[in-house]
Amino acid sequence: MTNRKFSKNLVDGPNQAASRSMLRGVGFTSEDFKKPFVGIASTGAKVTPCNMHINQLADVVEHSIDGSGGKGVLFNTITVSDGISMGTQGMKYSLVSREVIADSIETVVGCLGYDGVIAIGGCDKNMPGCIIGLARLNRPSIFIYGGSIKPSSENTDYVTVCEKTGEFSKGELEESELIHVEKISVKGPGSCGGMYTANTMASAIEALGMSLPGSSSQDATSEDKQKDCIDSGQAIMNLLDKDIKPSDIMTKEAFENAITVVISLGGSTNAVLHMLAMAHAIGVKLDLDDFTRIGKKTPVMADLKPFGSHYMSELNANGGIQPLMKTLLDKGLLHGECLTVTGNTLAENLSNVSPYEDNQNIIRSFENPIKSTSHLRILYGNLASEGAVAKITGKEGTSFEGKARVFNSEEEGVEAILNKSIKAGDVVVIRYEGPKGGPGMREMLKPTSAIMGQGLGDKVGFITDGRFSGGTHGFVVGHITPEAADGGVIAIVEDGDTILIDAEKDELTLKVSSEEIEKRLANWINPKTPPQKGVLSKFAKSVKSASLGAITD
Repeated sequence: MTNRKFSKNLVDGPNQAASRSMLRGVGFTSEDFKKPFVGIASTGAKVTPCNMHINQLADVVEHSIDGSGGKGVLFNTITVSDGISMGTQGMKYSLVSREVIADSIETVVGCLGYDGVIAIGGCDKNMPGCIIGLARLNRPSIFIYGGSIKPSSENTDYVTVCEKTGEFSKGELEESELIHVEKISVKGPGSCGGMYTANTMASAIEALGMSLPGSSSQDATSEDKQKDCIDSGQAIMNLLDKDIKPSDIMTKEAFENAITVVISLGGSTNAVLHMLAMAHAIGVKLDLDDFTRIGKKTPVMADLKPFGSHYMSELNANGGIQPLMKTLLDKGLLHGECLTVTGNTLAENLSNVSPYEDNQNIIRSFENPIKSTSHLRILYGNLASEGAVAKITGKEGTSFEGKARVFNSEEEGVEAILNKSIKAGDVVVIRYEGPKGGPGMREMLKPTSAIMGQGLGDKVGFITDGRFSGGTHGFVVGHITPEAADGGVIAIVEDGDTILIDAEKDELTLKVSSEEIEKRLANWINPKTPPQKGVLSKFAKSVKSASLGAITD
């Protein structure tokens, strides 16, 4: 019999008549009470293109569940937009939203006795938030990605607009040209179209085994995405029948698969933060050094934006990430025995996948990779004793030494960049933007895009205890721990200090004597006053180090 482990306690027997009465009020029939209940967590909202269509996808999922012998129950959780809030105080709520989403899914499903869950996410934090919630509940579950937006007719996207702003500040672009790019670059539903954080996390989740094959690369407005939603009903019923739970799928080996795929795609640094948190939620021991270990044997093979030339929609037209995964499996870089939400193993899912056509130039061969080892570098040193995360493709070199230009907030740093006071040879230091110090660990796309737009991408270093957008490229290091608010060494860096970023030795070094560092730390006083109430205050009090995934439990 299909698994009704939780719903039966809610609706079976005379003593639950009052509960059934309430459910009849929202359309349940007597027959529905005999079916497994499947919660559908929709992140649909009109606050961002990434999620504006997800309620419609959720309706398709509900019909699919109902037609497959279950009872779908739709509910909503929140979403915010990184792209809209980027560079403002509002961005402090972005990472916080990951926790709110996880908490809300856990709360609704835990309260209302759903036997299974299907979660649908679009924008960056939706995806790890959904997976964390599903992991905590550990009931048969599937994640569906809302899909990618297509680039404009002039091959531009949201990140193009960010970088054009830098060109405008440099005086190389007329305002009318900037407004033109602004108007054409984001049209219709879907998440940002490069291998930015949304597509990175969608790919990671597909490789992890928690979404159906193909879900991560599909266009938001496509028949493929509709079919992804239609297929979910039968898939969740199969998981319920077999009692396959996230803990059966999200193993250490599955996370290693996800890391491998993210590296091969040239994915976002945010994958490190989020996968650490996802692993923690399911009880898998994952740490920063796992990314280094796997990165030594995994090449970057995808010529995708931000540092490459292509968009996810182009990769999807060539078969998505499944042929890449088949290649990685054949090379012995993936664990084929890992179970997935199809009920089959990864190797079984990939057994009939055809290779890419010979004439495609998006995914390189093993003999001609973009980079022979990972672009995601875990750096240690006196500036990051607990670790930091760099995204270094090699296009800007693998080592940078320069003089510090120090700012205590993103706004101060952006102002200096746009005013052209940052020069070649500088290392921009933006601090007090960590999980606790921000609070919220803002993404630094606005300053890094301004640097790229001014032509300084290979001439300037950038370090922060905050995060970087998946759209960021250049010589950048984020997630520096301990963060400034915890009295990390980044808190006592001074203008003019020499900083070395070495992605060959994986070191981040402040070239100041240990005696001087100790002296400065002894005199350090935190200049920031944390919020005293509200969600940011709660987050600042509970959040752990970025090196642990900025978890809150």
